[in-house]
Amino acid sequence: MAQPRKSKDYTPVTVPFAATPAGEPPDISQWAQPAVWTQRMLDTLKVGVRGGKWHTLIDKVYAKLNLYASARKVLGKKGAAGVDHQSTEDFSQEALAEIDRLHEQLRDDLYQPLAVRRTWIPKPGSNEKRPLGIPTVRDRVVQTALVHVIEPIFDNTFHERSYGFRRGRSCHHALERVEELLEAGHVYVVDADLKSYFDTIPKDRLMDMVASKLSDRRLLRLIEMYLEQEIMEDLHNWTPEAGVPQGAVLSPLLSNVYLNPLDHQMSDAGFEMVRYADDFVVLCRTAQEAQEALQMIQQWVSEAGLTLHPDKTHIVDARVKSFDFLGYSFRGKLRFPRGKSTAKEREALRELTPRKKGQSLECTIEQLNRNLRGWYAYFRHCHWSIFREFDQMIRRRLRRILQKRHRRNPKRLPPNQRWPNKYFHERGLFSLSQAHARFVQSKGSY
Repeated sequence: MAQPRKSKDYTPVTVPFAATPAGEPPDISQWAQPAVWTQRMLDTLKVGVRGGKWHTLIDKVYAKLNLYASARKVLGKKGAAGVDHQSTEDFSQEALAEIDRLHEQLRDDLYQPLAVRRTWIPKPGSNEKRPLGIPTVRDRVVQTALVHVIEPIFDNTFHERSYGFRRGRSCHHALERVEELLEAGHVYVVDADLKSYFDTIPKDRLMDMVASKLSDRRLLRLIEMYLEQEIMEDLHNWTPEAGVPQGAVLSPLLSNVYLNPLDHQMSDAGFEMVRYADDFVVLCRTAQEAQEALQMIQQWVSEAGLTLHPDKTHIVDARVKSFDFLGYSFRGKLRFPRGKSTAKEREALRELTPRKKGQSLECTIEQLNRNLRGWYAYFRHCHWSIFREFDQMIRRRLRRILQKRHRRNPKRLPPNQRWPNKYFHERGLFSLSQAHARFVQSKGSY
C-alpha cells in the first residue's frame, strides 16, 4: 500500500462540517413503516386530523404484519435478555408462535409487560455510571410495533432543530448547524445540561402531552403501562416515581415529545437552539441575548419539573473559551474531541495494546483498525494535531509489544528505527494523519 503523496502546498487544517454536508433529512413518507402507514394515512398526516387527535390505532399495533416487522428489527440487534432470561435466539426459534401469542394478548387486552432488568454501565470519559434498562425481548417487540404506529404522528410536530433519535438525522447534522451559526456571528453560547433528564421526566405531564395527539384509550393505556413498569435491580422490584427507562425502545421518542415545547418556544422567541436529545445549546449574537435565552430556559425547565445542572449550565463566549457539544470541543475556529472523548479513546487503545498481548501483530492491527476507522469517521472534522498524537501513541505502544517479544537487538537500534513507521504502514495499520490528509486534499484548501 503506497503512502499518499504530500502536496508541497498542503497545510493540515480543520475541515468544516459544511465541506461534507449531512444532507436534508428524509420526508416521513420515506421511513414510515409500510406495514402500518398507508398512503391515505400519510396524506391525512400532512393535512391534519379532525380535532387534532388520532383515533383507533391499537389494531395497527397488534397487526401481525407490524409485529413481524418489529420482531425482525429486535432480533437483528441481538440485544441482551430481560428478566425472563429469553434471548433473541430463543425468541427467534419460536418466532411464529411468539408473534401469534403477542397478537392475541394485545387484541384481547391481556398483554402485560414484565419488569425491566436494570444494569449499570460506565459513562464515557468518567468514573461515574448510568442506569440502563433491559426490557424482555417480547416487550421490545411490542414497543417497536408501538413506535411504528405513533412515531410519524409525533415526529410531524417536532422542530427542525431537534436532531436526536430521529430518522435521517445525526449528530453531524446538529454539529453542522452549530458551526454554521458560529460562522454567522452567533458566538455567545448558552451551554445547558439537564440533570438526570431521562430519570426525572414527570410521567403525568408526559402522558398529558401524548394524549394531546392520541385518543385511543387502549393505546394510551399501553404506553402508560410501559411508564409504570417495575425495575428489577439486585433481585428487588420497584417502580420509579418519574422518568422513562433508558434502554427501552419507546423512551427516545417520549423524551423528544417532552422537550418539543421548549424547541418551539425558543424558536418562536427568535433564539437559535440546536438540540440532540437532552443535550442542547443556544447560539446568540450578544451576551444580553444569551442571558435572556438562559432565563427563558430556566423558567421553562422549572415549570416542566426538570432541573438544570448548576455546574454544567453556563454562557460562553466562543471566541475566547471553548464549549463542548456532542463529543466535539469548539475552540474559536478550531475543533477537537472533547476531553472525555479523548480520554475514552486513549483508554480503548490501551486495552487493545497491552504489553503482554498474546495474539499476533496482524490481529492486533485488525482490532485497532476497526476502532480507529469508526472513531475517525465521527471526529474527522477535528484539528489535524489530534490525529498525529494518536498515531504516535499507537505506534509507540506497538513497539513496546514488539520489544518484549524480540528482546535480541544485535544492532542496538532504538525502537523507532528498528520498527519505523513504514513497518506498520506496510502491515496495514490505519493512519489517522494520512486519512485526514486525504480528507483535506479531497475537500480542497480550507
